[in-house]
Amino acid sequence: MSADGTPAQGTRRIDRVLAEDYLTGLAEAPLGDVRELRDEAEQEEVDLSYIRRLIQGRMDIVRAELNRREGGSNAGGSLIDGLAQTLADEPRGPARGLGRHTTIEPSRVDSHRRYVEALVADVDLTDTAARSSDELHHAMRVLSDEEQVLSAKRRQVQNVMDACSAEITRRYRDGEADVSSLLNEA
Repeated sequence: MSADGTPAQGTRRIDRVLAEDYLTGLAEAPLGDVRELRDEAEQEEVDLSYIRRLIQGRMDIVRAELNRREGGSNAGGSLIDGLAQTLADEPRGPARGLGRHTTIEPSRVDSHRRYVEALVADVDLTDTAARSSDELHHAMRVLSDEEQVLSAKRRQVQNVMDACSAEITRRYRDGEADVSSLLNEA
């Protein structure tokens, strides 16, 4: 928050949420403002997660095509034949997330999709079989690099959410906020 108690300003939500002064004055801010900050950060986390899933899906497709070319699974068939299996939600290894459950939908879905498509605009992934292995490896590197950047930003946003949630919890625990006020809001 800025000195006058209003949320930090920026042109993009991610810039506001990750601004150095976003949490300034959190302990003194009205409870409703703290909730608004947390909600804004939560929406950004949902959007980052959505973009990340889009990128991971494209990486899965490229990886499957490269694997198919190298004689791995589905070596005899086309990528399309194994697409359902490729995109199935199979574990990617040990879970590293924080297990957050949210009912918030991503915002700006079309712009997120266009953003991910633009990452590898020089490699048309609609027909991976027509792409050279070098093009697919390039696409995989670009997507992987972006996925890592998004993951780091997502962790930062989750830290902001956690700070806001901790402040809200502290207020209820210390008696600064009244649980019955939640019932009146419902």
